[in-house]
Amino acid sequence: MGRVVFCFLSCVLLAMSTASLAESQTRPSAPPNLPAGPRPPDTITRPDSIADSGPYGFWSQMTNQGRAGGALLGKVLVEGQPVLWEPVFVSIVCHDKVVNTARTDPKGNFAFTTVRGVVTAQADAERQMKMYYEGCKVEASLTGFHSDALIITERNLREEPELGTIWLHSNGRAIGTVLSTTSGALPKKAEKLFEEAHAAMLEQNRGRAQSDLEKAIREYPQFAEAWFQLGKLQMSASAQSARESFSKAAAADPRFILPYEELAQLAVQEEKWAEVLANTGRALQLDPSGTPRVWYFDALANYQAANLDAAKASAVKSLAVDPQHQVPNTEQLLAVILARQGDYEGALQHLRNCMAYVTTGPNVEFLKQQIARLERTVEKSKARPN
Repeated sequence: MGRVVFCFLSCVLLAMSTASLAESQTRPSAPPNLPAGPRPPDTITRPDSIADSGPYGFWSQMTNQGRAGGALLGKVLVEGQPVLWEPVFVSIVCHDKVVNTARTDPKGNFAFTTVRGVVTAQADAERQMKMYYEGCKVEASLTGFHSDALIITERNLREEPELGTIWLHSNGRAIGTVLSTTSGALPKKAEKLFEEAHAAMLEQNRGRAQSDLEKAIREYPQFAEAWFQLGKLQMSASAQSARESFSKAAAADPRFILPYEELAQLAVQEEKWAEVLANTGRALQLDPSGTPRVWYFDALANYQAANLDAAKASAVKSLAVDPQHQVPNTEQLLAVILARQGDYEGALQHLRNCMAYVTTGPNVEFLKQQIARLERTVEKSKARPN
């Protein structure tokens, strides 16, 4: 999902001082940057460490005895398709509730190495996986496709962490898709250039990848997926170029859902709230289940437009499909919305929840200050006579 700059809506939360939250009519300014996925921590790696090889590579190099109980591993493949450029979300679902999520690596592998999204010692992870995950199902999520489900068995938790392969099958009735329908008419040369661009990206050669994508588009101007990937590469250097590429991807194939999420992010960065809502609305038309980022952008834009009920509903949906808080400031946005509606206790509870996963950095102290302010607000509201 790209780079993330952790943004905690500071200008909004600073307004959460005693009593002024409910009475203030000043709308907060937009965050300068928006979350697009988790940023890896700055660490010094060692040979064969999880930071070097990723969670799947790290666990798959260990013996079954060493890794059983501490991880669940598998692979996602798409019927009739090569390995995808974009990571696929994989979820553990227990009693119809998403309790953990992971993303595939460039080869389609995934690994769950935490329990309910919380990092613990391996011995604790082993015990908790056995306690919480036996009998739960593991599914992948890709717009335009339906997923097989794998059931987590006692054997997976005690002896063999390899779950197997989750196959994604095309859903012909889907309104939207993450794979462009225009790709079926690809000239061979454009297809080869696209594959070469993908190989260059796997080698982290962004310059060559961009060059190959530009050549592919010249060969086939309606190549929606190539326009989209070109836009992703352009985002760090030129937001305007990226916007043009995403817009061309959407124009080439209106059912291709991926450009709308990126266009929404660019619109948020420019505080163009009506444009944000237009793009999130189109994305949710194509895929009503949404993604954590789409729901977050929709919540933020609705909040800025003073549509508080809609903002709250979207923030709640974002949290429901994002148990690991890969969009890190959704819960704080929900707290701001609730405070604006006068639900100080609800806002306070969500800020307290944030302390469970915002554990390092300057934002910890900032959250503590805001919690203290809201606690005083709640105490004063309780002390007032009815």
